[in-house]
Amino acid sequence: MLGILTWTVGIIFAILSGLHVYWALGGTWGLEATIPHTGKDRLFEPGKIGTSVIALLLALAAWFVLELGGVVRVLFSYSLLPYGAWGLSIVFMIRAVGDFRWVGFFKRKKGTMFAKWDSILFSPLCVFLASATLVIMYLHGTHQWQ
Repeated sequence: MLGILTWTVGIIFAILSGLHVYWALGGTWGLEATIPHTGKDRLFEPGKIGTSVIALLLALAAWFVLELGGVVRVLFSYSLLPYGAWGLSIVFMIRAVGDFRWVGFFKRKKGTMFAKWDSILFSPLCVFLASATLVIMYLHGTHQWQ
């Protein structure tokens, strides 16, 4: 169970990182559905540097989860794993809840392609990643504060 969940979460983070690399290199597939917009205009235009930073952070999250689940051990101190797990979970849970306007389960702006995909995929995926990270931490025993 632990191994399957660890690999699943790690692969999801790696795929998300890869998508961000693709976008940073100029790819356009999926952009319309992944950037919040008013119905006419995007709320922001992501830059190559910012998108690359997100790709790097998602790649680190993938590696972190694999370490958290005991699959690999290289980068992170064992004693820091619980803090990282809680931090990662909090970030993704905040993303799932959203800003109460454009993003998350409690967004007011509906009817856009982003709002649709946010409700059926992005926010639920964030809840899954947040909760699965804590489950991995607990199952692997790294919830014991060192």
